[in-house]
Amino acid sequence: MDFGFMWDTFLQLLSGIPLTLNLSFTSVAFGAVLAMVLALMRMSGIRALDGFARAYVFVFRGTPLLVQIFLIYYGLGQFRPTLQEWGLWVFFREPYWCAILALTLNTGAYASEIIRGGLQSVPHQQVEAAKACGMSGFLLFRRIVFPIAVRQALPAYGSEIILMVKATSLASIITMMEVTGLAAKIISQTFRAVEVFIVAGLIYLILNFAITRIIMAFEWWLSPHLRRPSTVEPRLEAAHV
Repeated sequence: MDFGFMWDTFLQLLSGIPLTLNLSFTSVAFGAVLAMVLALMRMSGIRALDGFARAYVFVFRGTPLLVQIFLIYYGLGQFRPTLQEWGLWVFFREPYWCAILALTLNTGAYASEIIRGGLQSVPHQQVEAAKACGMSGFLLFRRIVFPIAVRQALPAYGSEIILMVKATSLASIITMMEVTGLAAKIISQTFRAVEVFIVAGLIYLILNFAITRIIMAFEWWLSPHLRRPSTVEPRLEAAHV
């Protein structure tokens, strides 16, 4: 292996990291909003809304993301006259926005089930206790249900964020020059696929390691009841002495 070539490749692939993070975090942000809507539709008790959400999740979880990207970028291009008439061609002619749309729709389906599980895991006793204290409606959701649901769903949602970072590599098939797109370009010029893909994989590994640390720190911040024993017990021991 030529480590000098791999170092040069690493420096070249660094320029694709901003686009990779942009695609992943933008799609995760939009997908979180979509996921919350879908989760609330599933839990609404209204048959039409529940059926639509179930069908949406089934379709987007049951089909490959690669196929979804192809259908949005290449498939909708066949309806260019109609899209131009509706003023949507400005959006769908750009590979960036097609990638964002595909990633958002995909992660929204997965994240909706994660959020729904988090909301349903909130202990009923705590909700009843909050109602007894006079909380109701949005205040109950904001102060009790949502914080608990976030803590419950965060580990699984963190995994979904990591999966989306890796899923951005599929955007290279529609000419997006993120890390994988740049790697494919270097391979076409040098025909040294092994070294290039090792370096690209190392970059994704570093990114996901950093994201994992951030998620763990956020989970620690959201769980003060888990931190309290480690700070209180030494004080109690000192008091007994």
